[in-house]
Amino acid sequence: MNSYRLLLAFDGAAVSIPAIAQQEPPADDIAAQVRLQGYPCDGPLSARKDPKWSFPDEPLWILTCANATYRVRLVPDMAAHIEMLQ
Repeated sequence: MNSYRLLLAFDGAAVSIPAIAQQEPPADDIAAQVRLQGYPCDGPLSARKDPKWSFPDEPLWILTCANATYRVRLVPDMAAHIEMLQ
């Protein structure tokens, strides 16, 4: 894993955060949102972005859990749109 960092300035104070914060969320993070909204997701296995159906600010993910597969659209500041596939 690379060690790039992002430097931000707030009111004259510089704050450095890992660049990983800019990368795609891991399956565990998406699974947590799915569970928070009442869907079962035991043992998240993978999350892959579906570029065909993703929008710039609203990515669509295919989340594969041990017990189910979901189509998850993450919408900023709102609940995710979740559809169970199997």
